[in-house]
Amino acid sequence: RDAQESRGLGDVYKRQAGIGASGLSSQEEIMNDFFSNLTNPFRSLVAALEKRDEYTAGHDQRTKLIAVDIGEQCGLEAEELAILEIAASVHDIGKIGIPDRILLKAGRLDAEEWEVMKNHPEHGFRILSTVESPYASPVANVVRYHHEAFDGSGYPDGKRSEDIPVLSRIIALADCYDAMATSRPYRPGKPHSFIMKVIHEENEYKYDPYLRCLLYTSDAADDMQCVD
Repeated sequence: RDAQESRGLGDVYKRQAGIGASGLSSQEEIMNDFFSNLTNPFRSLVAALEKRDEYTAGHDQRTKLIAVDIGEQCGLEAEELAILEIAASVHDIGKIGIPDRILLKAGRLDAEEWEVMKNHPEHGFRILSTVESPYASPVANVVRYHHEAFDGSGYPDGKRSEDIPVLSRIIALADCYDAMATSRPYRPGKPHSFIMKVIHEENEYKYDPYLRCLLYTSDAADDMQCVD
């Protein structure tokens, strides 16, 4: 794409992401507002998941870095970036509802276990909807749809293309990148060049094509390399 077309697409993505939850203007103010409204039980829930599954804690933070980098390249406003950063930070909170035998399994999940794991976005949506903040609803919705696919093959609702919130599309891409870059008990982490080949060729229709181009130039993703 030429520079003018890319800027035009960026404006489209800014309009799609428009949240308009309040008059707060600073990204930091918005994040402080959301996290200051978390109750102690909710904080304990987040801490319990991070303690229970160390991979999830590190993965959420790495996904956040990549997602925010892509969001900034899209030209998102402070409010939209704050929603994106919060949602990416807790996008796997619903895994607290997944049994240990599945969440902590050392090998690959079988078909039945995978169906259970696919419930975690909806668990996360319900958990985040209980937070008393004007940002709870947009954050919860972004988390609910972060495993939807651009070609309609995702879950939980099989949404496709622009029916998927743009912030969810960004997290889906960042989530995929870190999942491949991170070593797991059953396979080593993959290098940047390999991941980009998979995303651009093997999974060409699963992710938003414009966002895929932004991931290719993402400094956050390029700096990640393989994570042990």
